[in-house]
Amino acid sequence: MREFKVNTNLALIVIDIQKSDFADLPNEDKAIPEMPDYSKRMLNTRLLIDKCRKYKIPVIFIQEIHRENLVDFGRELDGDEKIHSLDSNPLTELAIEEMGILPSDYKIQKRRYSAFYGTDLEILLKGLSVNTLILTGGLTDVCVHYTFVDAHQGDYYCYVIEDCTAGSSEQAHNSALKAMEYLQNGTVIKRSQMIEKIEKTKL
Repeated sequence: MREFKVNTNLALIVIDIQKSDFADLPNEDKAIPEMPDYSKRMLNTRLLIDKCRKYKIPVIFIQEIHRENLVDFGRELDGDEKIHSLDSNPLTELAIEEMGILPSDYKIQKRRYSAFYGTDLEILLKGLSVNTLILTGGLTDVCVHYTFVDAHQGDYYCYVIEDCTAGSSEQAHNSALKAMEYLQNGTVIKRSQMIEKIEKTKL
């Protein structure tokens, strides 16, 4: 298991945990496939959010959002996903109550899978002097994975919280975690392990 460096500056990146994740819809009516316990895994992030706030670790919420005329979807609808996250849909809003989002939290909207692509995330991270990212949210095999890859190529250290992420299927979730672990050994850990690391580092 990797150890934090003395000068580690952390940020928690909460990827696409939005109202739609908690909507009571049958699976066949959902625009994006979800593995079992998807909502529960998203809710697991709340304790990590609260812990990060306690230790003054920045919390950054990422929101996928698309224009109603579909002009910014690009190739995103070529696969299994249906039209989703339209700016006219209330379910596209961030899960404010579930995640306890505060006005002081950082929020970034994105039009593509990666939280880095076409956004000011990197400018924000540089301003905060962050070198290590804690990634949670969904989908593990899509937006989390794409964000991780861009972060890895940008020389950020990453932790992907296994029980605070969820994929389009259990198999896809596990495969994505394996692929990320291949690029950074020790990147995939449990929430309890991450909290322990934060507490040891911030004492």
